[in-house]
Amino acid sequence: MKTLGLLGGMSWESTAIYYRLLNEIVRERVGGLHSAKLLLYSFDFAEIAERQHAGDWEGAGVLLVEAARGLEAAGAQGLVICTNTMHKLADEVQAAVSIPLIHIADATARAVVHAGVKHPALLATRFTMEQDFYKGRLADKYGLQPVVPDQAGRDMVHRVIYDELCQGVVSEPSKAAYVDEIARMRREETVDSVIMGCTEITMLIGQGDFDIPVFDTTRIHAEAAVDFALS
Repeated sequence: MKTLGLLGGMSWESTAIYYRLLNEIVRERVGGLHSAKLLLYSFDFAEIAERQHAGDWEGAGVLLVEAARGLEAAGAQGLVICTNTMHKLADEVQAAVSIPLIHIADATARAVVHAGVKHPALLATRFTMEQDFYKGRLADKYGLQPVVPDQAGRDMVHRVIYDELCQGVVSEPSKAAYVDEIARMRREETVDSVIMGCTEITMLIGQGDFDIPVFDTTRIHAEAAVDFALS
């Protein structure tokens, strides 16, 4: 089994879910007392979030590259960035190390294509919904046509992520707001599925809340990481 290096803490709420999933999936596949071989660098998320909201992606990239190199030096054989948003810097991180980075958007896109849908609603941070590093990859590499909420919807989704989920708050009103936003998008847009494009969103909603396919990027990414580790 290969050792995975996790760039986590962005936020630690979803990194804890990654840790559980990676170990559960290894146990399911290998059995017995087996668990995942992991190295974790966990950021102080406030330092990352400050740079995100200030548009200082170069500064955030310096932090991620330094941590990735540390994980490689410690023995990691593959990298997992435990967040969708920070895949904005995936190319910079990959260029700085000699081990492969398991890209969350690629894993998610393959799952969407396999399901036979093409117009997923993308719920994520404002950065992921509004910038092209994620939507563009889904479109250019996989022929998908992701749809994001309108301005009010994006503001709501982003606020819930940072003000609630990243701080461990899971509320029924926010769950209802997310479900209602997808219902609105289905009425007004061509939407045939949902990508939970922020790793904390799995805390709030899931497949049981919808009658269209829902893609949990946290689980999908963990599955892809275990595929690599066991290959």
